[in-house]
Amino acid sequence: MIQEVGSAKFTAAELDRLAAELNRDGICVIRGLFDRHLIEQWAEAFDALFQLRQNQPGGLAPREQARYYLTFPWVQPFANQDVFANPVILGILDRVFFQEYRLVQLAADIPCQGSDYQEIHRDFRPLFSDRIVTPLYALAVNFPLVEVTADNGPFQMARGTHVMPREEALVKIRAGEIPMESFYMQPGDVTIRSPLAMHRGSPNRTQKPRPMVVMGYVMHWLHTPKVDLTLPRNYYQTLPEDLQQMLRCEVVEELPENKAETYVNFKY
Repeated sequence: MIQEVGSAKFTAAELDRLAAELNRDGICVIRGLFDRHLIEQWAEAFDALFQLRQNQPGGLAPREQARYYLTFPWVQPFANQDVFANPVILGILDRVFFQEYRLVQLAADIPCQGSDYQEIHRDFRPLFSDRIVTPLYALAVNFPLVEVTADNGPFQMARGTHVMPREEALVKIRAGEIPMESFYMQPGDVTIRSPLAMHRGSPNRTQKPRPMVVMGYVMHWLHTPKVDLTLPRNYYQTLPEDLQQMLRCEVVEELPENKAETYVNFKY
């Protein structure tokens, strides 16, 4: 079976390989998944939205110096089931999640000029303790709206640390036994990663923001009060039932014009 999106084709064997990498390394990289024209549409809409939110109280969540978090409104072009229900992405999630899962987050991480290295951290805690390996119960799907280079703040992660106790992972990273790897990406590339893997943002030394989209998927039982989705009813009702069930969201008659960001504490 071949799953096709845009110009990218993936066989079942390739999806198996990507799922195996995700389980082993805590991350997999899917090159050229999204069409460049789609990314250009998102980038244009992002630029206008970012400028608008900068002038709204609470319109951006601070993420340390010159780094921000922005939740996307559920409107075009962001409301696109070819993206949030992409068959290649869901094909991988189906292989690593052992129960039903939900989409709970659609947002962007945005380092700007003047940002610095973040403290190495996790986005989630282990389910029980560091002494018990946590399965993949939450995943972040990321794709950039610009080329990610060494200069504009590439995401950095230490492979395999999602299955290690936190302190053990930090010792290995500091000793150079496990490198903090920079992930350089082209528009259209996608990563799927475990938020338990040790990672950090790096400095953006350019004059332009570096927006990285994040779609958060979690097991159906996980409580996620820090993030939320709000969908207009007229769009929600056009979705097939299985996608409605996949979205953990509030359905409203009209989207709020001004909504303050609340996802500020994010490091563990």
